[in-house]
Amino acid sequence: MGEQPAVVITVDGPGGSGKGTITQMLARKLGWHLLDSGALYRLTALAAERQGVALDNEPALVAVAASLDVTFEPTPPGESAKVLLAGEDVSAAIRTEQCGSNASKVAVMQSVRDALLQRQRDFRKAPGLVADGRDMGTVVFPDAPVKIFLTASAEERAQRRFSQLLQAGVDVSIANVLDEIRVRDERDMNRSAAPLKPADDAQVIDSTGLSIEEVLGRCMAAAGQT
Repeated sequence: MGEQPAVVITVDGPGGSGKGTITQMLARKLGWHLLDSGALYRLTALAAERQGVALDNEPALVAVAASLDVTFEPTPPGESAKVLLAGEDVSAAIRTEQCGSNASKVAVMQSVRDALLQRQRDFRKAPGLVADGRDMGTVVFPDAPVKIFLTASAEERAQRRFSQLLQAGVDVSIANVLDEIRVRDERDMNRSAAPLKPADDAQVIDSTGLSIEEVLGRCMAAAGQT
C-alpha cells in the first residue's frame, strides 16, 4: 500500500473573513505547514505586472503562474506570513488593494488555476498542512478530513480591512473598501471556475462579532484539536 497523504485542514471563505490570521494561528499551534493560496494569485498578478504581461493575456499569464518561484516563511504571532518571490520579500507589495483586485481577475481564468493547482498540492507534507483560500476544500484538497468555511458580514469584513489599511498608513474610505469587497464577492461567487462556496462537508463558522480567540477556538474544535 502507498503512503497515506499528509493531513490537511482547509480554511475557505471570502476576503476579510479572518482566514489569513486563523490559518497562521492554526499552523503554529499544530506545528504544521502553511499554504496561503490567495497569495499565489496575488504573486501571479504581481509577477505579470513586473514582466509587462497584460491581465487579459491568458497564455502569458499561464506561463507566469507556472514559473513562480515562491516560498512562505512563518512570522511571529499577529503578523502575516512572509512571502518571497524569487528570494525577494514581496509581503507588502502583494497586499495592496490593487494587487488584490488584479488577483481576483487572474483567478477567474481556468487555465491559470490549472497551472497553480499542482503547485498548491505540493505544499501537502507531513506532519500536516493548513490551507487558506477560496476553493481549498472544493477543488484543491477535496479529500481533506477537516474543511472549514469562515465567513462574516460584508460590513464587518470591510471594517477589518479598513482598520488594517489605516494602520499601514493607507488613505482610503470605508465606503470604498466596502464597495471593493462586495464587487470581489460577486465576482468570486459567480465565476465559472471554482466559484466561492462552502464544500458540502465543510463546517461553516460565522466570525461576525467574535474575537479572534473565539474564532480560533471554534476552528480548533472543528478540527478535533480542543
